[in-house]
Amino acid sequence: MWPVVWTAVRTYAPYVTFPVAFVVGAVGYHLEWFVRGTPKMKEETSILELREERKLQEQVGTDGTQVLSLKEKLEFTPRAALNRNRPEKS
Repeated sequence: MWPVVWTAVRTYAPYVTFPVAFVVGAVGYHLEWFVRGTPKMKEETSILELREERKLQEQVGTDGTQVLSLKEKLEFTPRAALNRNRPEKS
């Protein structure tokens, strides 16, 4: 009789273990929730949101229409990187 029982348990093991694991997981989840209590987490801001806020605070007192032209920005780049293939200015 025992070999028949073990063969049946081995054959139908996935059908038996999944519901048991589901019940154990659900009970453990609710038990942990009960022990810890209701979560009192505040909504955290992401790093991108903090960066955007910081950049907005930096721009509060500046005039957004006064920007450097591309030619002026190129003067601050290293000569070895961008001016390698350019003809020299006269």
